[in-house]
Amino acid sequence: MVDLRSDTVTKPTDEMREVISSAEVGDDVLGDDPTIIELQEMISKMLGKEAALFVPSGTMSNAIAIRTHTNPGDEIITERTSHIYLYEGGGYATLSGCSVALVPGELGIMTPEDVGKAIRKADGSQGHFPNGSLVCVENTSNRGGGTCYSQETLDAIAKIAHDNDCAAHMDGARLFNAAIATGTDPARIVRDYDSISICLSKGLGSPVGSLLVGSFDFIASAHRWRKMFGGGMRQAGIIAAAGIYALENNIVRLAEDHKRAKKLANAINEMEQFSIDLEGVQTNMVYVKLIGDLTAEQVVEKLAENDVHVLALGDDLIRAVTHIHINDEDIEKSINAFKNISS
Repeated sequence: MVDLRSDTVTKPTDEMREVISSAEVGDDVLGDDPTIIELQEMISKMLGKEAALFVPSGTMSNAIAIRTHTNPGDEIITERTSHIYLYEGGGYATLSGCSVALVPGELGIMTPEDVGKAIRKADGSQGHFPNGSLVCVENTSNRGGGTCYSQETLDAIAKIAHDNDCAAHMDGARLFNAAIATGTDPARIVRDYDSISICLSKGLGSPVGSLLVGSFDFIASAHRWRKMFGGGMRQAGIIAAAGIYALENNIVRLAEDHKRAKKLANAINEMEQFSIDLEGVQTNMVYVKLIGDLTAEQVVEKLAENDVHVLALGDDLIRAVTHIHINDEDIEKSINAFKNISS
């Protein structure tokens, strides 16, 4: 079976399982898990920040960041197809009491000018506006097709946020895909951002876990919200060990996923029933627009008959994602499965 539904379907390799089985553990709620401490210190150093916090999921990491940066009644500013807005259950509203200002994007990428226009402040509005206090950037952009922000744009957005008395948060669930694709050091990418969320269980191949990174003061506050949100774990070093292995071994190889995604996209785009914006295929995602008579669900079913599995995202859009378990043979099999549908 070729599973292209997401890079979240990855399973620990034999080498990662060995590391997990021998992990030294302690009670992390009491601050006693040495493996978690090592992981947090490792990611902080990699990103040039002061501290980090290990959490169960990327959604929780973003939720904690929003709650730490904002007060109830505030407004966050983010791109209209961002994960925070579309796929996190409205947590910004329920858990943080925030409204959201949605910014248009080209392939999921906001411009600094549009971000600036979206920031509203209570002061000077006679109390009509909420207080815009947090700008959230997603890099890479999932619904943009796995697209990457340029460094110039990232820096400019952070500056606009800070100039308007807003914090800047990066949903870097796939930050290392962006680093590999752009050839930019991760610490440089996030230099001007007050907090960063990193997911270990996508392209990096860990079974579970994310990291929230920022200043000492920010992480101290975030630690309290993790507790309140139910994210405190005990002997979680067994999964933190997988994260350490992933950061040490699975970043550089992301280039292989990107190469295979591009090959798959180029081949599918040549077929009559499918269309792909190749400019948007920058990392490990391929968004396929259907231009034939078949619906997305029908295409998913027909591909599954060939043991190739993708996700439907609406009536005429499907997504395929390459990852650590997809090899060259799998790409060829996937191309042939699409050809069988297109013929």
